[in-house]
Amino acid sequence: MEEKNTDLRVIRTKQSIRDAFVDLIEEKGFEAITVKDITTKANINRGTFYAHYQDKFDLMSKCEDEIMHEMTRIAKQNFPGLIAAIESNTPTLEPNPIAISMLEYINKNHGFMKAMLGPKGIVTFQSRIKELLWNTIFKDSPNSIFKEEKLLVPGYYLASYIASAHIGVIQKWLESGREESPQEMARILSTITVNGPLFAAGLKSK
Repeated sequence: MEEKNTDLRVIRTKQSIRDAFVDLIEEKGFEAITVKDITTKANINRGTFYAHYQDKFDLMSKCEDEIMHEMTRIAKQNFPGLIAAIESNTPTLEPNPIAISMLEYINKNHGFMKAMLGPKGIVTFQSRIKELLWNTIFKDSPNSIFKEEKLLVPGYYLASYIASAHIGVIQKWLESGREESPQEMARILSTITVNGPLFAAGLKSK
């Protein structure tokens, strides 16, 4: 029982640290944050912080790793459904399964995602998302969605375009208070991605 209570205390402490960290990124930006800022905000002493993290960079790295690990898991878990949707070769307004699951996860972790993707966030985080897309969709698996020999443009440009477009839409969604549901945002992204921006703008029919 005592071990369980200790585990719960550790979980709560680490969550308090991360919550304080996210708030501080939005307030003053990562570069300006100090460990003292974090401990004051989280209402803990420095020893408690250093029991879990080496410094703010280690804290950032662990937060990013956790997010990237889960996003990779979501992408791979929903891969079969996405492949089936693409192989049907029929343009659709229905959102793909990866988009829905990813946006539900982003919505659940909106505080961290908003801070990291916001104007005071970390540029390298966006780079890691782009790298995730490249590794998962283009070259990580023999069953990848896009085959190198079929591409009409270099894959790294296509991956960058898709990732940047998605990140931009998600940034706007987070900044505007997530008025749309994850399912509606997935539909919006799918409409633009699968059918193209000209179709989404009403300038081109199916």
